Amino acid sequence: MHKYIILFFSVLVFLTACGGKDAPEGIIEQPQMAGLLTDIHLTDGTLYNVPQIPDSLYKYGSARYAEVFKRYHTNNKQFTASLKYYTTQPLKLVEIYDQVSKNIKGKTDSLVKIGSKPTNPPNIKNAVPLK
Repeated sequence: MHKYIILFFSVLVFLTACGGKDAPEGIIEQPQMAGLLTDIHLTDGTLYNVPQIPDSLYKYGSARYAEVFKRYHTNNKQFTASLKYYTTQPLKLVEIYDQVSKNIKGKTDSLVKIGSKPTNPPNIKNAVPLK
């Protein structure tokens, strides 16, 4: 999966032309875009567990993506326009995806940390013996 993401953005960088310096109005700021893309990619990952029946990804995915957009007070149209703008700004897009990578790594590390905590044995000093 990781190699496909790298390949996609490598091709994207080569195919895009450098645009103007000023961002058009309505473009999502870089820090918010990094958080939004983090949640979008996590949502993408959860959809791999959806049963593969016709229209299942649309059925289950559209509500999840709508939830992410609602959380960031944006919509699909603004997200698409912002992503299109950032693809014309490869250096900004690389900065955003560096942050996305850090965000996902942080979430993964915290899950690993939680999963590796030793469980406390039950307190058996005051336990009543079984008969």
